[in-house]
Amino acid sequence: MRSAKDFFRPLAVGAPAPVREVPFRPSRMIHFFDPGNEKMAAKVPTIAPQVDVLLGNLEDAIQADRKEAARNGLVAIAKATDFGDTQLWTRINSLDSPWALDDLLTLVTEIGDKLDVIMVPKVEGAEDIHYVDRLLAQLEAKAGVTRPILVHAILETATGVANVEEIAGASPRMQGISLGPADLAASRRMKTTRVGGGHPGYLVREDPSTSDADAPRATFQQDLWHYTIARMVDACAAHGILPYYGPFGDIRDTLACEDQFRNAFLLGCVGAWSLHPVQIAIAKKVFSPSPADVAWARKVIDAMGDGTGAVMIDGKMQDDATYKQCLVVSELADTLAARDPELAEAYAAAEKE
Repeated sequence: MRSAKDFFRPLAVGAPAPVREVPFRPSRMIHFFDPGNEKMAAKVPTIAPQVDVLLGNLEDAIQADRKEAARNGLVAIAKATDFGDTQLWTRINSLDSPWALDDLLTLVTEIGDKLDVIMVPKVEGAEDIHYVDRLLAQLEAKAGVTRPILVHAILETATGVANVEEIAGASPRMQGISLGPADLAASRRMKTTRVGGGHPGYLVREDPSTSDADAPRATFQQDLWHYTIARMVDACAAHGILPYYGPFGDIRDTLACEDQFRNAFLLGCVGAWSLHPVQIAIAKKVFSPSPADVAWARKVIDAMGDGTGAVMIDGKMQDDATYKQCLVVSELADTLAARDPELAEAYAAAEKE
């Protein structure tokens, strides 16, 4: 076991010092693109300013014979593009694949100064993070990267869920964790072929009528992912990293996508993946507190003063617990408003009403 005193020491001579706190940067949508697809690559300069995170995907959805092209495409795009305030992430291939090592060797040495976060799929325990952690330190030292590249884990297996707390605390590099519902469903042998979202068969039914046992009974669809998201959020919060909902596969069903994203937002997630441009606006809307909620939060904060005691506002009791809740909303709004002038204007207008 490593001493706690060693936790924040570089894992390789010449590597940058590990971060002591994950910087919170807006990441409402992690927008995936195929860097080996020329049409998608050509759109990067246009899409980048619209999203918080742009992710070059090297894993799923990239065919085996196109892995190298995708990797080289990401290198070329990163070198040629000024991303401004938009973060550049990548999802490497799984650690049990023949491509993961070359992904890391190439990307860190070629564009390590541009990469903010490396997403690692199918993480099953702290040992996976430890492997990536040490290798990244060696490569950063070799390439002269001056700030550590952070690591994001995808929760895609039953073993990963069982070990989510140790994954979250495995390294100072840990930036966050995303739910990967499709692979997780397969790992658990769940009987759904959907990529995220609910299922009409997963429901509760009201009790039969006492006066007419044969009368129709209302049903209510449940959330397949509630338990896993909540557990992931708790693990992330306990270790000071960020939780995310993953993909919603039915691109046409924008209403259900918004509902799933909002469920995740209310449970504590800070963002979700966007697989198509239509989902960018959904994520931006859902993972930004509404102007009305921000105005209310700031009203409570102003009334509470130092945050102690209790006050009545519009017939509702507010105390130190609700004060803390309101701080979460207000501080998130401040962070997002600094990046989004339209949102800043909407928040300011709501406070004046």
